[in-house]
Amino acid sequence: MNNSLFGFEINVWLDALARLGLIVGVMTVVAMGLIYGERKILARFQQRVGPQKTGPFGLLQSVADAVKLVGKEDLRPNAADPWTFELAPYFVFIPIFLGFVSLPFLLDVNIRLLELGLLYFIAVSSVNIVGWVMAGWGSDNRYAMIGGMRAAAQAISYELPLVLSLVTVAMLAGSLNLKDIVEGQANVPYVALLPLAFVVFFISTLAEMNRPPFDIPIGESEVVGGPFVEYSGIRWSMFMLGEYASLWILSVLTAAVFLGGYSWPFGEDFGKGYQLVLMAAKSGIFIFLVFWVRASIPRLRIDQLMSYSWKILLPLSLVQVLVVGFVQVYELPDAFLTVAGVGGLLALVSITGRAVASSRRLPGAARTMRSEAV
Repeated sequence: MNNSLFGFEINVWLDALARLGLIVGVMTVVAMGLIYGERKILARFQQRVGPQKTGPFGLLQSVADAVKLVGKEDLRPNAADPWTFELAPYFVFIPIFLGFVSLPFLLDVNIRLLELGLLYFIAVSSVNIVGWVMAGWGSDNRYAMIGGMRAAAQAISYELPLVLSLVTVAMLAGSLNLKDIVEGQANVPYVALLPLAFVVFFISTLAEMNRPPFDIPIGESEVVGGPFVEYSGIRWSMFMLGEYASLWILSVLTAAVFLGGYSWPFGEDFGKGYQLVLMAAKSGIFIFLVFWVRASIPRLRIDQLMSYSWKILLPLSLVQVLVVGFVQVYELPDAFLTVAGVGGLLALVSITGRAVASSRRLPGAARTMRSEAV
């Protein structure tokens, strides 16, 4: 059985290996570019310059960091569990890497076209939390263990609204094939029909990637770096490569399931060059929003983080699923979805605003003590 790759007929297994090798190379370059881009964007937000000394405009700073990490000594604590400690980085990185298999980058440009591609992505992407727990447990470090437990609790909490958001997309498209989902948005992207699902998905992806303000598992002021506090050199770099690889893969997924992917607007009418521009622009917008949130919003407390998922995002996600099912069953116009989504989005903003305002108030005992002192 043969497949076509760049116009050549090759064995299906060689074809898969070639595509995976290509993705590994592209992923590494993109991750290094994202590190440089994040430093520059955050510098602009904070009125700094950012990397500028290593190479022209600081472009070689990520390369210099990679060479430094490869040259560092690979240390392991004496009391650490050797197997758990050594294998944890692979359990974090490999599931992220496997998520690239089903993504539709361009029309007929992917590693494998899976009929259950969306389900496959959800399944493999949730496995990497095992690596975080292994890293915390195997390090024989209390800070690492607390970070690993925080990562597990956070991932489980925010996986539910994330999956429910994708369920609404699958219900609307009538398919779990990512290519069908993208091509179903040729006229209208699903973000226009499901604005609430998009916002919930975006917030959940921040938590899944442990990005600010959901970086509690690796908070330096609380757990000194989290599950990989005892890692160094190339193993530590695997955690960081996994973080930026997941940022890229989730940006591509967001572009595919909510923003029309390579199909909208007029993507199928033009060549792959135009489709590449569409995917790059949509993915870039998502990545810029992630960086913007990091520069703007402080870290949440652990109780705030858990409550926000279970008390706010999850109920609204369930309501969104019910609304989409109601519209599908009774064949109501798509405008009903948009109106309901905007209403849910306003409710989310209102509830979040009230929660933030209430957290700024002093508790009753503290108010009493302050009045007595005065």
